[in-house]
Amino acid sequence: MKKLTLFAFVMLLAGTTGEVWSCTTFLMSGKHTPDGRPLLYKNRDTGTLDNALVYFTDGKYDYIGLVDSKESWKREVWGGFNSAGFAIMNSAAYNNNSGDTTKLADREGEVMKMALASCATLADFEKMLSEMPKPIGVDANFGVIDAQGGAAYYETGNFSWKKIDANDPAIAPYGLIIRTNHSFTGTPDIGFGYIRYEAASLALNMALAQKKLDPQNLLNSISRNLSHALTKENFRDNLPASPADARFRYFEDFIPRPSTASVMMVVGAAPGEDPAGAMMWTLAGFPLTTVAVPVWVSAGKNLPAVVSMKENMHAPLCDAAMTLKNQLFPIKRGSGPKYINVAILLNQEKTGILQKLGPVETEIFMKTAGLVEALPAKGKQQKEAILEHYKWLDSYIIQSYRELFGIEVK
Repeated sequence: MKKLTLFAFVMLLAGTTGEVWSCTTFLMSGKHTPDGRPLLYKNRDTGTLDNALVYFTDGKYDYIGLVDSKESWKREVWGGFNSAGFAIMNSAAYNNNSGDTTKLADREGEVMKMALASCATLADFEKMLSEMPKPIGVDANFGVIDAQGGAAYYETGNFSWKKIDANDPAIAPYGLIIRTNHSFTGTPDIGFGYIRYEAASLALNMALAQKKLDPQNLLNSISRNLSHALTKENFRDNLPASPADARFRYFEDFIPRPSTASVMMVVGAAPGEDPAGAMMWTLAGFPLTTVAVPVWVSAGKNLPAVVSMKENMHAPLCDAAMTLKNQLFPIKRGSGPKYINVAILLNQEKTGILQKLGPVETEIFMKTAGLVEALPAKGKQQKEAILEHYKWLDSYIIQSYRELFGIEVK
């Protein structure tokens, strides 16, 4: 685990005058997961809080991408996976281009879309990065897995990149690598996310020790992590008595926070498996007010309606999650939007939003596990089984939000 210097903490606490759109990410080699399948995870923070899934057919490989709900979706993807079993995501780094005066910037989404359309392996991605005209216009940690056992980060600046290999025991003895908003090979003590890095490290090392590396546990322990690594405050301790027992807490430097727009976790294919078995879990919208939805590229373009981009470019589940999020952050003036009312999220009566959604998501994971266990290896029967599951997901999620919250997911 990377040691934090006092200087790094001071810098982080001092903050900046502008907004920093930051993400918390990790990947794990299949050599260290129970089923041999690699994992790729991103908790996405951004200024565009409306996100959706889109199925693309504009490249060598078909792919599913997580996109912003605006016109840029046609050229930028912020994470996803393709029909070859290749998957990619990123976090902004802020320290790979120190001293560089290049004006070209913020092209990470374009790079990832290009990679999903054309790459099948880590080697393909490395070739793409090397051959791209320089400057690339990025400052990022690109996390990548493939269906041949590859799993690595690429700490990338405008003119060069460095590979951090999860299959190298000297670098990742347990196959796990975490990145927030600084590169380890970039300028030291510059960037952001040092506190979130520590929170993710604690949670993931606990999951490793307990051998709880299933997607459900990982999504809950990271995406809904309510522990602050520096102050040691945990919102799950000493819960408010009821929803009426308002308890506002400053909600920054946690893994989920007001700027979190979505979450994705790709469960890749193990070496020798058909890449069609790769899948992605998505939390469309604020992770504390939404539920996980699985998708497969092999099932074709008809994704679950609740997470798909509609004519207005929004995903219905993301909109529903935003409606509930507004209940958690009711103060809109001044710094109010950074204060969460914990009583509406969790309380001793177990009527908080997250407590109500817990059983709903558990049912989704149970039904999906049954599907995966019985899923035909490939072909028409596999596609039909997944599409039938999508229909159930849409119906179940719509019904659940209507009954629990009076919200129409449409």
